[in-house]
Amino acid sequence: MTKKTKEKVVQEQENLSLFSLFDYEGEIICGVDEAGRGPLAGPVTAAAVILDPARPIAGLRDSKKLSEVQRDALAIEIKEKALAWAIAECSEQEIDTLNILQATMLAMRRAVEALKVTPTLALIDGNRCPVMAIRSEAIVKGDDKVPAISAASILAKTARDHLLAQLHIQYPEYALDQHKGYPTALHLERLKQHGVSPIHRKSYAPVKALLKD
Repeated sequence: MTKKTKEKVVQEQENLSLFSLFDYEGEIICGVDEAGRGPLAGPVTAAAVILDPARPIAGLRDSKKLSEVQRDALAIEIKEKALAWAIAECSEQEIDTLNILQATMLAMRRAVEALKVTPTLALIDGNRCPVMAIRSEAIVKGDDKVPAISAASILAKTARDHLLAQLHIQYPEYALDQHKGYPTALHLERLKQHGVSPIHRKSYAPVKALLKD
């Protein structure tokens, strides 16, 4: 392990220790996270998870730091063991109408409101909270600090990836199964070749530029 890697591990452990000082005794906490703010195509997805303290899940962390196989396995376990979980989204049309920030907030709110158990506190990954009926708190890099947010990160990511795989069947010319809608060189090349589809976000600059041509 390099010195830089060791420092990173120590910092992550310190972050977890600092977070554990917060006193949430008596709260029903749901973790909330999103996936898909950056892509040019497909919806933005959010998930909310209330973990069961009696049924701990090993290996929870930021979904971006897990392999696809790990994410898929953990998603199954989360759905089996959590007290409650829900996944919601905002469509491409809603993103274009509201802007991606507001669409993300709306998807998060929808996920929380869809939970079968009503939480008393929502811990949100990032630095902003959606407007909701329950209390909420933003946790920067919470997807790697708070297990419930990590679980939400995993569910949001796996749900969106599955959806993009389904959209690939409808629109195979864009190779959505490879880039999941993100603005890779391959995606931009296919966009230029085949034009803008109904699932592309028309307010995003690379797509908007093609519509003007």
